[in-house]
Amino acid sequence: MPGWNTRDIPDQSGRTAVVTGANSGLGFVVARELARKGARVVLACRSEARGRAAADRIADDVPGAEVEVGRLDLADLGSVRKFADGLAYERLDLLVNNAGVMALPYGRTADGFETQFAVNHLGHFALTGLLLPRLLPTPGARVVTVSSLMHLLSDVDLNDLNSERRYGRWLAYARSKTANLLFTHELARRLARHGAGLVAAAAHPGYAATDLQTAGPRAEGRRGAERLMAAGNRIFAQSPERGALPTLYAATAPGVRPDSFTGPSFAMWRGAPAPSRRARWTLDDRTGRLLWEASERLTRVTYDALRD
Repeated sequence: MPGWNTRDIPDQSGRTAVVTGANSGLGFVVARELARKGARVVLACRSEARGRAAADRIADDVPGAEVEVGRLDLADLGSVRKFADGLAYERLDLLVNNAGVMALPYGRTADGFETQFAVNHLGHFALTGLLLPRLLPTPGARVVTVSSLMHLLSDVDLNDLNSERRYGRWLAYARSKTANLLFTHELARRLARHGAGLVAAAAHPGYAATDLQTAGPRAEGRRGAERLMAAGNRIFAQSPERGALPTLYAATAPGVRPDSFTGPSFAMWRGAPAPSRRARWTLDDRTGRLLWEASERLTRVTYDALRD
């Protein structure tokens, strides 16, 4: 793992990958590098126009790349179902749950859920469950879910998953990123219990310069905060190319363990991929099970093949 970079990605020829949020930032880099190594990549994007522009950019960078675009709005469970139903491939080798929102003002999705919890966790929970029949039979398949070092700020509140009693933009973000890790933990536990070969792993980019940092302030018209975030990106953050390495490692490197958490090697901040610190609450079996049950109830997506 020391010094691991995109040159170390194994050949991906014959593999099919779905990457959410692949039109920009980390997701774009992940999709491009998978395509560079021969994978067929579906760019799952909320905006088809931005998805097509990203596909064109990948085609320019990687002549002969097999990329296509599918519309996926993780804030709308109807869109998640439509994307899964419309996916043309009977087998799937890799699902990268990358898309997300960060530190937004309080809002609710089309289904009535708090936006950050819905997009970052519930949408990906539903998508993974709906695509599970294509992942389970595929040898060597993986599900990689992107969390954040910000998960260290808070456990989930099982009694207030939609932040109806208390809302803070960073608190809600931290809880959604903890939910990503609890989902990975519980999915790995259930896969092991059923003897499945599918690997569920997690990753985080450290501090990488993407649109996430400025989207929240921009949405509220807070120009000063937007400029501050942009300055922080320029001075302190690593590039999206570097930030995507932990996800690419979890998605492709040989021997990645179930329920592993990969991040940057230097203080969880920057550097080559390495095993990352995670909060003890992300490994709690009871909380993972209860969040799973709540997520099935809220999304109405059940993982029947992995029923306890």
